[in-house]
Amino acid sequence: MAVNLHIPQAADIFPVEGIEIGVAEAGIRKANRRDLTVFRLAPGTTVAGVFTLNRFRAAPVQICEAHLAAGGPISALVINTGNANAGTGQSGLDAANATCAALGDLLGVPPAQILPFSTGVILEPLPVDRLTAGLPRAIAAFGPNNWMEAAHGIMTTDTLPKVVSRRVEIGGRTVTFTGVSKGAGMIRPNMATMLGFLGTDAGIAQPVLARLARDLANVSFNRITVDGDTSTNDSFIVMATGKSGLQIDSESDANYAVLRDAFADAARELAQKIVRDAEGATKFMTIQVEEAGTTEEALKVAYAVAHSPLVKTAFFASDPNLGRILAAIGYAGIDDLDVNGLRLWLDDVLVACDGGRNPDYQEVDGQRVMKQAEILVRIALGRGTVADTVYTCDFSHEYVTINADYRS
Repeated sequence: MAVNLHIPQAADIFPVEGIEIGVAEAGIRKANRRDLTVFRLAPGTTVAGVFTLNRFRAAPVQICEAHLAAGGPISALVINTGNANAGTGQSGLDAANATCAALGDLLGVPPAQILPFSTGVILEPLPVDRLTAGLPRAIAAFGPNNWMEAAHGIMTTDTLPKVVSRRVEIGGRTVTFTGVSKGAGMIRPNMATMLGFLGTDAGIAQPVLARLARDLANVSFNRITVDGDTSTNDSFIVMATGKSGLQIDSESDANYAVLRDAFADAARELAQKIVRDAEGATKFMTIQVEEAGTTEEALKVAYAVAHSPLVKTAFFASDPNLGRILAAIGYAGIDDLDVNGLRLWLDDVLVACDGGRNPDYQEVDGQRVMKQAEILVRIALGRGTVADTVYTCDFSHEYVTINADYRS
């Protein structure tokens, strides 16, 4: 059950000039399912990415990193679902390389100009023959505004497609930002079992885009968590075609801050949609930590609360057993935390202060907030002026059911 996940109407999804998308059925794991997506990028498009920190990085992640590090142009992306091509050793690398070679042949570009992506079950060989056989069908389906089709084509346990699209006036130009993401479980920071593809028709110099991709990830996809598991295939890709006529070559450009903020808003919305559609989620929770001494402190506390199964199950049950939040804050790893200076709110309800329960707090008020679909947990540490925010969800019975049956 997705929590207030907005799906834009077709008229509200804007094409990004310079990006074509085709989606096809390749039968990679299941028949009659769109499971193969290809993006074709116009010449001159700059591309940058951020990838999982899991040491068991999937074969396509390794190939993507190598192709981007080579510094040459990127002409296409190819994404398959149904198989992660992770934990597959040299044969997995061979399969990812074969995918790049096959698509390169069809598009008339070298394999090094292709970025491959996979998502699905880990530790199973990729049926590369089925994948490559489906490529001509995906290419035949190329269109300038197939973003919704792509959102469907990259889904695994997602229940709804995740699309964001907006247009912003920057430097006298109308600039488009459109993207898709997928992910529902194995979601935690340092990327997750997620894929995100975000395009713009602004022109952005490669070094600037590479730094921007990391910055965008750190305010969006690296600020979400569902279950604390970091996957093997996480990838966030940004593409800038330059077709709008706006060109950014430096962070000192007068238009850079506006472009960065618009990009960040789109990335943040894509990331939040993953949490809203998390496996079995019934509540969307914002964990906001204030008055921290450092960003590290703020995130330690936010993630301790967001990862706690006891906290997450209490929110699912709308049970104001809020001592669980205090316990999570206490074990977050701030050894010199003065609990007497800490304050805890649920939305506007002050729950704890001065080292214990707020004398005016009534459990009925806590339960009222916990019954909401959207909940703000606000924590003031009383240690400084730094603030940061993490987005998460509750744990329901359905989360266990989905993951118990995932391979069936």
